[in-house]
This record gives sequence, C-alpha cells and structure tokens, in this order.
Amino acid sequence: MAGDGRPVTLQGIAARLGLHVSTVSRVLNGPADAQRGAASGDTARRIRELADELGYRPNPHATSLRTRRSNLVGVLFPRLSEIVVATIYEGVEEEATEHGLSTFVTNTHDDPALQRERIAMVLGRRVDGLIIGDAHLDGAALADPALERAPFVLVNRRTRTGLPAVTCDDRLGGRLVAEHFLALGHREVAVIAGESFASTGVDRTAGFTDRYREAGLPLPAHRVRHCRFDTTGGHRAATELLGRPDRPTAVFAVNDLAAIGAIGAARDLGLRLGEDLALAGFNDTPLAAELPVPLTSVRSPMADLGRIAVRQLVRLIAGESAGSERLRPELMARASTGGPVGPPLD
Repeated sequence: MAGDGRPVTLQGIAARLGLHVSTVSRVLNGPADAQRGAASGDTARRIRELADELGYRPNPHATSLRTRRSNLVGVLFPRLSEIVVATIYEGVEEEATEHGLSTFVTNTHDDPALQRERIAMVLGRRVDGLIIGDAHLDGAALADPALERAPFVLVNRRTRTGLPAVTCDDRLGGRLVAEHFLALGHREVAVIAGESFASTGVDRTAGFTDRYREAGLPLPAHRVRHCRFDTTGGHRAATELLGRPDRPTAVFAVNDLAAIGAIGAARDLGLRLGEDLALAGFNDTPLAAELPVPLTSVRSPMADLGRIAVRQLVRLIAGESAGSERLRPELMARASTGGPVGPPLD
C-alpha cells in the first residue's frame, strides 16, 4: 500500500521515477528474458528497489488479462504421498518458480477415468501447460482432444506413442542391476516387476531380463511377478517367488517400496538379506541406505526429472519444439546384495 493507504500501482512507480509505465511493467511483470532487456541495469535496479520499498505486488488477474497467460502449470501424479513423486514435484516447483510460474498438483491414483476427469479439471483452470507424471503406456487417458491445444510434457513415465517425456533411462537401470548380479555369480534370479501399465516397471524389467538373456540365462515367466508399486505388493510378490522350492538367490524389485516389502517376506521365510538372498531396488530413496541391511538400489535423478520437464514445457509454451530426454541412473551397491556366490557370469 502507498503512504496514503491506496494500493501501489505500476503507474505510481513510473511517476515516482519519471519512467514510462510500460518500462516498469516489463521489468516487474514480464517474462525473465523480457525483464533482462526491458531497461538498463541501473534503471531496472531502481525500479525493483522502489517496488520493494513500497511493497508492490503484481495483480495476477490483471497480468493474465494483459498477457493472455495464467502463469499457472497443472501437475498430475498418481499419489503425491509417494517419496519418488514428491521429490520429482519438488524439482517441478523449484524450476517453475525460476520461470515465474506457479504450480498446483492433483492426484489421479492411476485410475484412467480419474485421469481424464483431472485433466479436464486442470485445463478448466486455464493453465499455460501441464506436467503429467501418471502416464500409462497405452496413452489412452491422454487422447483428450483438448490436450491437442495445450502444451504438456510427461515426466517419470513415457507412452508408446512417443509423446515428449523426461524419464530416467530405466532400461539402463535394470541392466545395471543385472550386471551386478551376474558379477556376483547369480544364475537363479527374479524380478518384482511393478505395474504392467507403467513404463517404469516395464522398462526396468526389460533392461534386466535382456541382459540375462544375453548371458544365456533367460528368465522363465514365473520369475517375473507384476504387483503394485508399494510395500504390500512387494511383500506378496516376494512371498510367491521365495516360497517356491526353486527359489531365486537374487531378486530385483523395480522400486524401493516393493524392495522393502520383499525384505519383510524374506524375514518371514527366515532368509538373511545379503547372505541367503541378494536384493536390489530402484530410485535410491533416502531410506534405502538407512535400513538395518542397507539396500542396493539404482539412483534415479528424481528432482532433475522435474526440473528438466519444466524447462521443456517452457519451450513448448513459447512455441518452440521439445523432445524427450532420458537421464542416466547410477547403481549404488550396498550390503543387501552381499558378496559373490560363484564366479562371475558372462
């Protein structure tokens, strides 16, 4: 508020400094690139200092009417309560702020009908674009004609239809686990493969099984178990795998939550982690290294996925093209995979 109680306006700031109101507007409210070129460094500094002194705050509604942009990005995820999703969203929010954008997130619980409803709701908020983190491989929920007119980027998951997506190189991550198990001499292995509709589980499983096939050790179908991406799903799948007479000596769970569920199943069956059973997860969430037996896991650059997805979206909003990116994972070997059980394979 100004000293007389009236709201501080662009016109008021411009009058105090003897500048044209358009110059003040570009410095305070324009896109980052426009702000840098709107005035000389000294003039821009004086404008910002006076705006701070007077307590100026932009009017987002007026800005939206003027620019025909809301500076708002809608974000869709299965569940924000999941640590991987929450970490990706932190990256989205931090990068969006750097570009003068605000974000809001909605959960879809991986339900295709709810996905469609939430996409319609987000578009109804007149967003400038969307970050979609709940894509299914078939891309069915993304077939909404309204999306054809809205910039959007997928994050964490891809579709088979080649939409722009920022993901971890999940196939490579699965391959890294396979190479680790092969180096330790494990022949009898299995995969807790996650949901079959999600590229994360499908690609990580494919990278693992392809590498074992190359080593002349293809996995039989019963050694690949799909399940939910949570501890309950991992526990159930591991119980089925480890309760068989021909149980595997090593198991790859395609996310850390499923791996933690597998730890519970191994405990229930009297198996010692890192001795009777080698176990690896994926994502390297903060809990992985702090477990009683630290968990071997593939480190995914989760926050970077969110940041890069926003950068790609900003390009699309500006009318430029954007492509897919795959970020490189890293294997973090810990005690849960133990030592060699035989000579290295292949």
